[in-house]
Amino acid sequence: MIIALLTVSRGIELSGAFSRAAPKIILASGGSPTKLMTLITLIVALSSAVIMNDTAMFIFVPLVVTISRLTRMDKAKAVVMTAIAANVGSALTPIGNPQNIIIWRRYGLAPHEFVAGMTPYVAAWLALLLLLVLLTHKEEGRVAALPMPRVKVKGALFMSSIALLILNVVLAQVGQPLIGLAVTFATLALVGREAVLSLDVPLILIFALIFVDFHEASYIITKAGILNASSLSPVHAALTAALLSQVMSNVPATVMLISTSPAPPWLPIAVGVNAGGTGVVIGSLANLIAVRIAGIRLSDFHKYSVPFFLASLATSALIMHALP
Repeated sequence: MIIALLTVSRGIELSGAFSRAAPKIILASGGSPTKLMTLITLIVALSSAVIMNDTAMFIFVPLVVTISRLTRMDKAKAVVMTAIAANVGSALTPIGNPQNIIIWRRYGLAPHEFVAGMTPYVAAWLALLLLLVLLTHKEEGRVAALPMPRVKVKGALFMSSIALLILNVVLAQVGQPLIGLAVTFATLALVGREAVLSLDVPLILIFALIFVDFHEASYIITKAGILNASSLSPVHAALTAALLSQVMSNVPATVMLISTSPAPPWLPIAVGVNAGGTGVVIGSLANLIAVRIAGIRLSDFHKYSVPFFLASLATSALIMHALP
């Protein structure tokens, strides 16, 4: 399932659809740095709900770096906002990031059920992020319409990737993910071979190691009575998931927490690991990708990410306590 979605995400990226939209984003800002960052934040968040947060980093971080180099935007600040937006937006859907895919498959949730559960939290996180953008971006200069080459969208690749995305979601829901994987490879081999050839194999291997190693680790920890999220209250389970993500990243934390028996309720874990991805740089692979591409310092990243993480965690605890 994860391999198929990673391949489809790569296909959407290589189609050029999002690169084509970049100049329009700049023009839509009307020359306002704050408005530009707000637009980028919203577009990254919405895109990450479909193309996965890691892929969104490969698409949008280079754009943000280029804009910051040619304007007065603070590169580190803009990159951090972009990374947080990707983590927040991807939290909404069961296909938005690896940890959501793992939870979705483990609990057999319907896509609408997952989205409904996460909506209050994602809405609150996005509001916090937009507030952070408004508070930290000053109108110190005007953003010019940057001269960018016209990008030709590969229509067949884009439409095929969208269709495959829908197909994989449906097949996963009925318990046939391997059929989706086979159809994905066969289709993209014909209309977009580069999506298959450029698949991030090391990332897939990391996922495989996570599934094996942390399943065993969670078994040992559970047997030893050290950590069992099913015995915790929803708020405590979410806090545990978020804090654990700061130590081992949110995907391994997800695997460890839901591999226990009995499995804990899915929503507190999903809220916790997704909020955890907005904290320290190792909390999410998307953060590491953003830092690597942009070449920013960890101290600059944590200057904005850690306060946002703490605020989102406190807000999530309040929402979870208030909702039935």
